[in-house]
Amino acid sequence: MRKFSKVEEEAEINMTPMLDIVFIMLIFFIVTASFVRESGLDVNKPPPDQQEQKQDKKNILIQIDANDRVFVNLRPVDIASVRANVERLHAENPDAIVVIQPAHDAHAEMVVRAYDQARQAGVEKVSIAAPKG
Repeated sequence: MRKFSKVEEEAEINMTPMLDIVFIMLIFFIVTASFVRESGLDVNKPPPDQQEQKQDKKNILIQIDANDRVFVNLRPVDIASVRANVERLHAENPDAIVVIQPAHDAHAEMVVRAYDQARQAGVEKVSIAAPKG
């Protein structure tokens, strides 16, 4: 009678093909990924020495409070008359810069409308200050 020797063989899974596929997929996703740069407003702050020089000039200040009331140089005006006021003040001082200073709770629509009115008045330099309050 013949004796059968029972040889225990361990079953192994070859991981090499799976790793190859994973690396190929990783390379594929890296190459095909599109890196989108979100557009936004570019903020250019002047150096500290230029800030003192700009204070000598009379700027045109447009303030918007939390109740969406608009003030041009601390005088209350309607949003529709911002353009006329800015044109008049800009004619008096052509080097003036328009600064829009919204309140913390002001609606963005009013800020954009004031910005548009200032640009329609012919002013090239319009700045939006950090919200107050």
